[in-house]
Amino acid sequence: MSEQTRYYLDLIDEIEKIRGRNNKNWMDILRLAFTHAPKEAAGILAEIYKHDQEISELAKKLTDD
Repeated sequence: MSEQTRYYLDLIDEIEKIRGRNNKNWMDILRLAFTHAPKEAAGILAEIYKHDQEISELAKKLTDD
């Protein structure tokens, strides 16, 4: 494996660690929101989900042959 490849893989590992911690934070915020304002939290989550779907559709275009 080249040094450059190892460098990229190390960066990806670091990103994965940070994303894991950040995902926990997202879930904590989600729990808090649904505990204190479930109807409002559901509306916000629906908007996030909609935008995530849009991003996924665009990403799929990048990977289609």
